[in-house]
Amino acid sequence: MDWYRISNPEALDTPALVVFPERVSANISAAIAMVGTADRLRPHVKTHKSPDLTRLLLAAGITRFKCATIAEAEMLALESAPDVLLAYQPIGPKAARLAQLIQKYPGTAFSCLIDNPEAATAMGATFAAAGLTVPVYLDINVGMDRTGIAPDKEAVVLYELAVRTAGITPVGLHAYDGHIRDTDLAERTRKCDEGFAKIEALRAAIAVGGEVRASGLTIIVGGSPTFPVHAKRASEIQCSPGTFVYWDKGYADGFPDQPFQPAALVVARVISLRGDSRLCVDLGHKSIAAENELTRRVFFINGPQLRAVGQSEEHLVVEAGAGHNYRIGDIFYGVPFHVCPTVALYDRAQVVENGRVTGTVWKNIARDRSITV
Repeated sequence: MDWYRISNPEALDTPALVVFPERVSANISAAIAMVGTADRLRPHVKTHKSPDLTRLLLAAGITRFKCATIAEAEMLALESAPDVLLAYQPIGPKAARLAQLIQKYPGTAFSCLIDNPEAATAMGATFAAAGLTVPVYLDINVGMDRTGIAPDKEAVVLYELAVRTAGITPVGLHAYDGHIRDTDLAERTRKCDEGFAKIEALRAAIAVGGEVRASGLTIIVGGSPTFPVHAKRASEIQCSPGTFVYWDKGYADGFPDQPFQPAALVVARVISLRGDSRLCVDLGHKSIAAENELTRRVFFINGPQLRAVGQSEEHLVVEAGAGHNYRIGDIFYGVPFHVCPTVALYDRAQVVENGRVTGTVWKNIARDRSITV
């Protein structure tokens, strides 16, 4: 039987998110093999948002994690994750929430990002008022142009400011190079190495900055696209891919050099027949990430020829071709083009093992904006 087919689809009310734990575990093992040791991985949990999957990562020996929201950070703390980086610069109430989180979960070592003096000073005041000194990583912009400070003398100044600021202490450099998406691995490697050279130069510049020394600074780099490149670096360099646990159609097409396999699918049903060539399935904007153009939102494994022609909140209309044999109630198994925001649309994932829906669910509790903090 094809790996994705479910023998008891009547157990699913569609649209549904389903996960295949054996494939998740295989992806985790593949990632560890690529870097050589679990100590070098700091996976981003934005993809799965699940305590159950977090437990699989912990069981594999991974102790360092990365996240983007306070809820994701708390989800990790609830599972006793030892080391959690909030890969975000907490501004305003978010800094106070992080302080509260640190106080509530003393068994987890939390850290966060800074990229400008004003934010660093404000965060330091918030943390110091709570009686805390929070480790911070300088967020370095190597071309993503989303957040981060340029890897030049201004970054050295920011580092020195952080050293002097009560409530924070600088411990490393963080850089996300998600703008590097060349399918050709050689070209991706060239661009990735150029960006990483700037990080190394910055660490060297900080290390000679008078009394400020950076020989012990940790470097955290990359995401899924550049993971194969950073995985080959020195053993002290931490890598932070996220999508690898579930993988998706977008990365499978864009980066065929990577060994990961789809481990999460959306399951949908035909709910209406439109003329002699079109179908409507129950997979609307609310059920699949819709930021890509219409034909790059979902790929149906058992209907690869289907072409999306329209979508609304609860419906997806696809062209199947004249004379098709599809009927009302037929099941489609879809690989999301972007699995991370797709997962965020579901409060739970149904577990499939040995081709059957088991009744076990993985709750995606970190899709919420807050858990308790």
